[in-house]
Amino acid sequence: MRRAIGALAGAVLVGCGLGGEKTARIESSGIRIEFNDRMHTRITARTDGRETPLGAFQPSESVSLASGDVKDFVLRRVRSEKIRDRIGPGTRYTLTGDAASLRKTVLVTLYDSFPTMAVFQVSYENTGQGDVTVTGWTNHALAVEAQAAQEPAFWSLQAGSYAKRPDWVLPLQVGFRQENFLGMNATDYGGGTPVVDVWRRDAGLAVGHLELAPKLVSLPVARPEPGYATVAVAARVHRVLKPGEQFRTLRTFVAVHRGDYFETLVQYRRFMTAQGVRFGQPPEVAFEPIWCAWGFGRKFLPAQIERALPMVKRLGFGWVVVDDGWQEAEGDWRPVRSKFPRGDDDMRALVDRIHAAGFRAQLWWAPLAADPGTELLRRRPDVVLQTADGGTQKITWWDSVYLCPAYDKVWQDAREFVVRALREWDYDGLKIDGQHLNAAPPCYNPRHGHRSPEEAYEGLPGFFQVIYEAARSVKPDALVEICPCGTSYSFFTLPYLNMAVASDPTSSWQIRTKGKTLRALLGPAAVYFGDHVELSDDGTDFASTLGVGGVIGTNFVWPPAGRRRVDLTPEREQLFARWVEIYRRLMLPKGEYLGALYDIGFDRPEAHAIRKDGRMYYAFFAPSWHGPVVLRGLEPRPYRVTDYTRGIDYGTVKGPQATLKVRFERHLLLEAR
Repeated sequence: MRRAIGALAGAVLVGCGLGGEKTARIESSGIRIEFNDRMHTRITARTDGRETPLGAFQPSESVSLASGDVKDFVLRRVRSEKIRDRIGPGTRYTLTGDAASLRKTVLVTLYDSFPTMAVFQVSYENTGQGDVTVTGWTNHALAVEAQAAQEPAFWSLQAGSYAKRPDWVLPLQVGFRQENFLGMNATDYGGGTPVVDVWRRDAGLAVGHLELAPKLVSLPVARPEPGYATVAVAARVHRVLKPGEQFRTLRTFVAVHRGDYFETLVQYRRFMTAQGVRFGQPPEVAFEPIWCAWGFGRKFLPAQIERALPMVKRLGFGWVVVDDGWQEAEGDWRPVRSKFPRGDDDMRALVDRIHAAGFRAQLWWAPLAADPGTELLRRRPDVVLQTADGGTQKITWWDSVYLCPAYDKVWQDAREFVVRALREWDYDGLKIDGQHLNAAPPCYNPRHGHRSPEEAYEGLPGFFQVIYEAARSVKPDALVEICPCGTSYSFFTLPYLNMAVASDPTSSWQIRTKGKTLRALLGPAAVYFGDHVELSDDGTDFASTLGVGGVIGTNFVWPPAGRRRVDLTPEREQLFARWVEIYRRLMLPKGEYLGALYDIGFDRPEAHAIRKDGRMYYAFFAPSWHGPVVLRGLEPRPYRVTDYTRGIDYGTVKGPQATLKVRFERHLLLEAR
């Protein structure tokens, strides 16, 4: 039986088990955390008036020493206090426990405005007589138990970036494991948003860190057996603790929810905003549909762009992007003479012609990359990021080397280029491109004066801040798009862009899931570009971008040049014109994406919803569907429902929730008015 020990507890319930050992329970209206006598924890979701246990007690917070892992600490003391900080009012609980030569202290903060989230910081003190070497730590090593044998039992949101460019959102198969290390996972790939999420049909669990800069941590997600899945936040360190010295982990969190991961990311974004993170506001021109000259490839000629402009105009696109191939080399960001014989003058002339035709002009750029043999590296060899052995780090995609993102001379060069591109050449925006831009390796270049090699990794957001502020200083409505080429966006660069992008999606599923993810992370004002439609299923799936409230785009080639995927044939011309007209008429990116209404993993058919101007817009996706679809989020009044792409009238329904019987292939887009 349990009994209250008020003298120890304060606002927390402390009890005794059958053997007299201390236990503790911490709870808010949304989450309960129980600590047993060994300081293992168990999590219960308390949302929507229901209590849902997610798993058994686990040794969730542990430390790794040179001599082995320490997971069990005898709970000695629990106390609580009311606090108020920049996040707001809340209650902080301090739990202390002992193991041989170590004392563990767990600070758990429950904020009134974040009832489903608990913030942790764990410290370990050397209470012995000799040195203790810490080699790593783990927080929130938790298991979520399966509820039924039906598969998939779990869906997940992953945080890591890998060369294979896997889905960010996927079901967990038995045997699955992904480390989600937020450092470099390949020469070009690393970084990510420090949140992972695993959910069942009835509830979900998320963990992550709440630091204001990128950190070299892992967020492993696994399903080792059918009956459960696991999550954690973990880091490798090397720290020698003298007697009496203390080591602290990062601030981390555990959160619970109903439905899919969307609400987790909304709460994470809200918390980071409360800590001072601010996101760039998109200019009005960000909503214009985009045509990119990338269809012509790196060997494009300015004349090809100019010949295509009348068709681009006729179809209704508003942006023209001059893509890779305009420059002398990566690192030497000057117009290549074979295409621009008069250099800057010819580049400005091309932009003038784009403007004269009624478009905005955007320029492709891949900063932090420099080709061997470039003038930049001959003139400024000190700008290179240096590896521990004194070599350079290769960017395989362009056969280039990394520049250091935390070196002031690299910042200066980037600032000068932005001013030249937007002021002297008169571009209206930048398409900043490259999977290598999502994270950086540690830098050991002695000329840079880094406090530690990790300064290059943690300093990457500052590099983008320089670019963003320079662009907006020249043109306040400049478009700054960062395309990390298939990687899971580093949350810490998001404040320094005003257009996120599907970044080379490998499928329409990625277009939709990346849209949902980025809408949650960036908030209601976000502008999300679904990337070139040619990258979607069948190369024609505008519906996936439209359905999540994204900006549409294409890299079609006109006149046709014998390239099937990108040639603008008469049939594609008619199709594109129809979708651009629908896009411009509805302007769904200006609506509110209601990501919490549907569970992207378990609801079938897959569904998305947008509220705009008092109307609801629904997008349903399935290879083939014959049966009911549910319209959620309606007000309690009648609505007229139509398929706004095919003109089919489905009659009148009444809110707050309605069901329609429908039949469709691939997608169904509905307006309820």
